[in-house]
Amino acid sequence: MKRGKRYLESEKLIDRTKNYDAKEALDVICKMPKPKFDETVELHVKLGVDSKQADQQVRGTVVLPNGTGKTQRVLVFAKGDKAKEAEAAGADFVGAEELVPKIQNENWFDYDVIVATPDMMGVIGRLGKVLGPKGLMPNPKSGTVTMDVTKAINEIKSGKVEYRLDKTNIIHLGFGKVSFGADKLLENYNTVMEAIEKAKPAAAKGQYIKSVAVTTSMGPSIYIA
Repeated sequence: MKRGKRYLESEKLIDRTKNYDAKEALDVICKMPKPKFDETVELHVKLGVDSKQADQQVRGTVVLPNGTGKTQRVLVFAKGDKAKEAEAAGADFVGAEELVPKIQNENWFDYDVIVATPDMMGVIGRLGKVLGPKGLMPNPKSGTVTMDVTKAINEIKSGKVEYRLDKTNIIHLGFGKVSFGADKLLENYNTVMEAIEKAKPAAAKGQYIKSVAVTTSMGPSIYIA
């Protein structure tokens, strides 16, 4: 695969004979040549679990101390007082059944996260085939099916992210922007890694964390010891 000039320049900053500690790796990322936009810094953690087994799933949420650097647009499915509460808490969109055809027929996806009160899950269920593949289905485990819509909205807006295992037993997660600088990125990194370690399933055997890499959206990976 042909790599661009900036990628190759970034590659020269990495010593492939060593594994870095997290602070060193993030220092290198912050020194890489910059594109014209503020790149997201990504974390890729390979776990020694089997994602096909229900008792070895790793999934949860964590609020990053320095946020994600991205403004999350929140859609809330709620009615009555809960709809008013969602509007007051700063939800970008609030609605109920009337939103179903808009999402199904008009491909409306101008939001990043969906929060729903439990009584709306029957309505949301009709959108499973559309929202599921995009990772937008509300879920009690991620705190997005709740009666406390104010708390859910505040957490999402202040930098709450969800982490979950993919089919290859890897967690992929954006945890900040290059412009944050190494110190703030390190705080976010440590917060995420602590959450992943705490989420270790009881059924997991052997080495839990197999490898950890950080990268920018368009840059090379740096492996962390």
